Amino acid sequence: MTAREPTCVVLGGGGFLGVNLCRRLAASGARVRAFGRRCLFRQDLAGVEWRQGDFCDTADLASAIATCDTVFHLVHTYMPQSADANMAEDVRQNVISSLALLEISRTLKVRRIVFVSSGGIVYGPTAPVPTPETAATDPISAYGISKLTIEKYLQLYEHHHGLSFRVLRVANPFGPFQMPGKNQGVIAALISCALQNEEFEIWGDGSAIRDYVYVDDVIDGLLLAAADESEQRIFNIGSGQGRDLREVIVEIEAKLGVKLAVRRTERRSIDVPVSVLAIDRARDILGWRPRTPFDVGIEQTVAWWRARAV
Repeated sequence: MTAREPTCVVLGGGGFLGVNLCRRLAASGARVRAFGRRCLFRQDLAGVEWRQGDFCDTADLASAIATCDTVFHLVHTYMPQSADANMAEDVRQNVISSLALLEISRTLKVRRIVFVSSGGIVYGPTAPVPTPETAATDPISAYGISKLTIEKYLQLYEHHHGLSFRVLRVANPFGPFQMPGKNQGVIAALISCALQNEEFEIWGDGSAIRDYVYVDDVIDGLLLAAADESEQRIFNIGSGQGRDLREVIVEIEAKLGVKLAVRRTERRSIDVPVSVLAIDRARDILGWRPRTPFDVGIEQTVAWWRARAV
């Protein structure tokens, strides 16, 4: 008997959120395809079809999306600092490629696109705290502008072509399968440095406040957004609580039983001092809420890192 084709595709399926999403989808019995340039955790994607390819290649994209009615768009090829240094290339690789994705999805009659945007960077430094989805969007980085532009094109494609979408503006996710690198994922980087007895570099004095949300809760939001039939299109996903980096370091030190060596450098111009999301809309419309307390999430993340070291 011929195997049935996947009905959902995770673009960026080899990344942190992608691996966690694919695992949850597969465990629920969904037929899922993961698409990306590489995957460090192929052995953890049992029951998932892996399709290697380049997001910037329209042929690769079309092949990945074929047979799928739900597309989870988790790809962004640049991080905030590198996007500012390569603005034109960031637009080419992420905005233009996302436009190609929308056109392919329209042609292939995709039912729903779920796009992961950034809750910490699209609003800007003058947004009220906690920040609702109705706040002004004034990003101070190329990364934030790219994310916001993709959101706008999604709205345009729904208006012109009826292509259904949902946007999740995700705060600062952390948890298993997040690897340090690309100046992103501070909790993974802290744990990795602590376990390897390496010095950790922070920008500024550690007073910047962020909204940290455990990955399992983010995946809950993605699945609910894929099934949502409300009139809303954009949802914040975060813990609704702010913590500065010094608090995060203390919590990780307590869970690991070590003292981190920290070196401070100058604060980056792309970083807003405070970013905490209002999550009322996701709670009221999607029935979503963050279920994992911060200390429990840190404990589970530390346990995953320790298990990898065995």
